[in-house]
Amino acid sequence: MKQQPQTISTTKAPAAIGPYSQAVKLGNLLFTSGQIPLTVSGELIEGGIEEQTHQVFRNLEAVLAEAGATFADVVKATVFIKDMNQFGAVNTIYASYFGDHKPARSTVEVARLPKDVLVEIELIVSI
Repeated sequence: MKQQPQTISTTKAPAAIGPYSQAVKLGNLLFTSGQIPLTVSGELIEGGIEEQTHQVFRNLEAVLAEAGATFADVVKATVFIKDMNQFGAVNTIYASYFGDHKPARSTVEVARLPKDVLVEIELIVSI
C-alpha cells in the first residue's frame, strides 16, 4: 500500500507564501521547502548575508522541531545563494548549526531568489 504524505506546518516559522507546505513527511523522510529569511510574521530580515542566513536556520529549526527532528537528522542540504563571493560567510554560519554533523550538500549561485533575498536553504531529513 502506498504511503500518504503528511504535511508539516508550524506557526514558529513563516507561513508558506505560495501553494506549497513548509515540509512534507513521507515514511521516515522529511523534505523541507526552501526557507528564506522571513520572520514568523512574514517580514524580511534586515541586514546582510549573516543576518539572513541565521534567520533561515531559525526557520528551518522550527520546521524540523515540528516534525520531531533536529539538524543532526539532516541527510542533505541544498543552499541557494545570490553571490558565491558570500559562500565563506554562509559556510561559517552553516557549520555552526551542524557542528560535527556533515550532511551531503549542494551550494548553487542563482540569479534571483524570492523577495530578492540573499540565501535560501532546503533540507532532506531522516526521522
